[in-house]
Amino acid sequence: MTTSTIRPFPFYAMAKPAGARCNLRCAYCYYLEKAAPGSGGRPEEMDDAMLELFVRQYIEAQPTPQVLFTWHGGEPLLRPLAFYRRALELQRRYGRGRRIDNCVQTNGTLITDEWCRFFRDEGFLVGISIDGPRPQHDQMRCGSFDSVMRGIGLLTRHGVQWNAMATVNSLNAGSPAEFYRFFKSIGCRYLQFTPVVERTAADGSGRLLAGGEAGGALTPWSVSPDAWGAFACGVFDEWVRSDVGEVFVELFDATLANWAGEPPGVCSLAPTCGQAPAMEHNGDLYSCDHFVFPAYRLGNIGRQPMAAMMFSPRQAAFAMAKRTALPRQCRECRWLFACNGECPRNRFDRDRYGNPGLNHLCRGYARYFAHVAPYMDFMKAELDAGRAPANVMGRDVKELRVEN
Repeated sequence: MTTSTIRPFPFYAMAKPAGARCNLRCAYCYYLEKAAPGSGGRPEEMDDAMLELFVRQYIEAQPTPQVLFTWHGGEPLLRPLAFYRRALELQRRYGRGRRIDNCVQTNGTLITDEWCRFFRDEGFLVGISIDGPRPQHDQMRCGSFDSVMRGIGLLTRHGVQWNAMATVNSLNAGSPAEFYRFFKSIGCRYLQFTPVVERTAADGSGRLLAGGEAGGALTPWSVSPDAWGAFACGVFDEWVRSDVGEVFVELFDATLANWAGEPPGVCSLAPTCGQAPAMEHNGDLYSCDHFVFPAYRLGNIGRQPMAAMMFSPRQAAFAMAKRTALPRQCRECRWLFACNGECPRNRFDRDRYGNPGLNHLCRGYARYFAHVAPYMDFMKAELDAGRAPANVMGRDVKELRVEN
């Protein structure tokens, strides 16, 4: 297979304009140890020449009339407003009539009125990292709750679109109802939550292991499979009673999409991956944001075009490995259509047959899918009939099982 035989596809690069630099040092951050890879002590930030190269190549590589820029970190707001104004200028120069959108993922502590006016005027979507109520958030995220809430208040006051990105860890996993009700109470209508599963090398170095690496020890903040399953079920029970169609939870939307045979919109539950690369401040491109390790470095956009790396046999093999590396237990599983083995970074257990590659959270996901199945069956039937999935609200699970 040559590069020219791989059909171009939309992809969504996470650009790291400030590299791994951050004003917080959250306990579970998988990115802290990536600080200044190969920088030789030079400032870890994207310079103007690299910014222009990235904007031009990223737009040129997209096969669709819409292009989405995602500014990530580290903490992207460590770069000044002038950096993003320059990025917009370059987007207009190289966009040639395409629709270009921007989103930024931030810890929320550096947001000011000036940032909010910029986000509002330029149509940025702002993702806020927040892990729930004060006790759970502060213990994992450096006591930053008040600063984050102040940032959310400013975004709301200025009419900026925002969503919440939360982690599910050993501290907050036991309180799903409290977790969900908190986000409703602060006006969150778009919620993503991601399980924390991290391992450190057995040599005592503290080095985090890449997905697929054997051995290591789970970090104390990692969520257990049983806790993850109970948490997902608990949040779902809160949501399905009264918020379907009003509050959008990424996991539930993706689950319904898979139930309906549609693309799930989130790579972790898709059959293949490889559409969410990460680009470091120095132009190094990696197969995925969760695989910023030397083995997954595709190259540098200063020496090789981004399109050539993304549409290469190497990246295609990375994408397909999500499906081809599934162990026997996964291939026999009734929930494979809904799970697809979840994220490869979590596939380091052995299945019941002794094969490597079972997702560590498998048991939790199985519990979640079994729990939501009657509701998903009903909502799929409503969609098929041209009715609203929100009709599921107020229905008893026993009633749903009878109807389905």
